[in-house]
Amino acid sequence: MFEMDKRLVKDTVVLGDFALSRVLLMNDSRYPWLILVPRCAGVSEVFELTAEQQQQLWHETNTVGQVVKAVFQADKINIATLGNVVKQLHMHIVLRMQGDATWPAPVWGQGVAQPYTAEALAQMRTDLEAALAKLWIISSEVDR
Repeated sequence: MFEMDKRLVKDTVVLGDFALSRVLLMNDSRYPWLILVPRCAGVSEVFELTAEQQQQLWHETNTVGQVVKAVFQADKINIATLGNVVKQLHMHIVLRMQGDATWPAPVWGQGVAQPYTAEALAQMRTDLEAALAKLWIISSEVDR
């Protein structure tokens, strides 16, 4: 049975589900930062997914990257699977802007997360849910 890692639950806001992945927003207002978590129990590596699931994950990741880069006019999109802290397979999609809090260094382990205000979180949800509307398979009301 699929269950999200407790750290992901603590550090993110659920936006909804795509065909394979649960879509999360990292609760750090310094960077627009999405995380895709394949809803597959016990998977920690991409190669543990079936070939079809791997294709679906890359499709979802690429589509999200393209959409959010356009919506937020990002200078660069960083896509990565790390898993050193959270073992559960998850794909980071981090929008980078020249002049952001850590540009050009990686965002991992830099500074302290700055949670969204209620108003900023509501606006981010609205923007992302609208931009990704064609990909949702389950309402964006999932696990709120």
